[in-house]
Amino acid sequence: MRPIDAEFARSGDSFSESGGPQSSNASSPRENRVLPVPDGLAGMRVDAGLSKLLGLSRTVVAQLAESNDVLMEGAPVGKSDRLVAGAWLDITLPEPPRDLANEPPQLVEGMDILYSDEDVIVVDKPVGVAAHPTLGWEGPTVTAGLAAAGFRISTSGPPERKGIVQRLDVGTSGAMVVAASERAYSLLKRAFRDREVDKTYHALVQGHPDPTSGTIDAPIARHPSAGWRFAVRDDGKHAVTHYDTLEAHRQASLLKVKLETGRTHQIRVHFSSLHHPLVGDPMYGSDPHLAEKLGLIRQWLHAVELGFPHPSGKWMTIESPYPKDLAVALDRLRDANGI
Repeated sequence: MRPIDAEFARSGDSFSESGGPQSSNASSPRENRVLPVPDGLAGMRVDAGLSKLLGLSRTVVAQLAESNDVLMEGAPVGKSDRLVAGAWLDITLPEPPRDLANEPPQLVEGMDILYSDEDVIVVDKPVGVAAHPTLGWEGPTVTAGLAAAGFRISTSGPPERKGIVQRLDVGTSGAMVVAASERAYSLLKRAFRDREVDKTYHALVQGHPDPTSGTIDAPIARHPSAGWRFAVRDDGKHAVTHYDTLEAHRQASLLKVKLETGRTHQIRVHFSSLHHPLVGDPMYGSDPHLAEKLGLIRQWLHAVELGFPHPSGKWMTIESPYPKDLAVALDRLRDANGI
């Protein structure tokens, strides 16, 4: 393992309630618009009507309403309130989007290089780091960290996701491969698409799954009333998760999990749907008291092994050890169980 030996300046950073780092830089000035409700939008919901009026998504308008940035006749309105013809709107627009394609290099503390050659780079992604820049994310990214450490990555793919063939959630740590060459990008994208990649995770879930080994085959889609979450739904995308119990403790079980598909939040959603949420994952129903006892401030989920076909034709298997916070939490659980 080769560490990226550099300092990641965090002295001015703060953290949001969700645990994500926020930039300490001053925000860009936000534009304010005052205008009457057109007759053609009368009676429409605020999110639907202002989406048409301003060219923003309904989700963005809903967020503005939730933060009291949408006033009608001087009073805050909710996303489901109705627009009144001729009423005066006072709207504070969101900040202009960042230029995601020109992300500045930024050294990432704790991001190790598990393997690298002219075709691929496998990083040990820390928790709290995104794979690539996205709107609304001001924290560190794998792509910026690699650039700052002097690594060249493929220029293939969307401008803000060059070289990215795989993503791990911000709250998930572990092995993640990035394409360094254009040929590797094409071959690895195809391998992930055709499910020729072996992705193995370890997850600590509440309770004891029954059976102790099995397969969860349940479609996943956005939650109908909470769009930032996902849920098992009949109209969702095909999702398959295989698991085996490695250790069973009084309050939780350590599982080996293999993904057949790669849906957003797949492991978290699937085990939550079985009433065995990941320890440290309150978004999907975990007990905060157990996480507190184990000293966890994030979900216990780690990508421990990644197997993929290298562009040279050989099969590669890269392993990632548990980070300190997960190892300490597991040791505390074992100690409480007398192991």
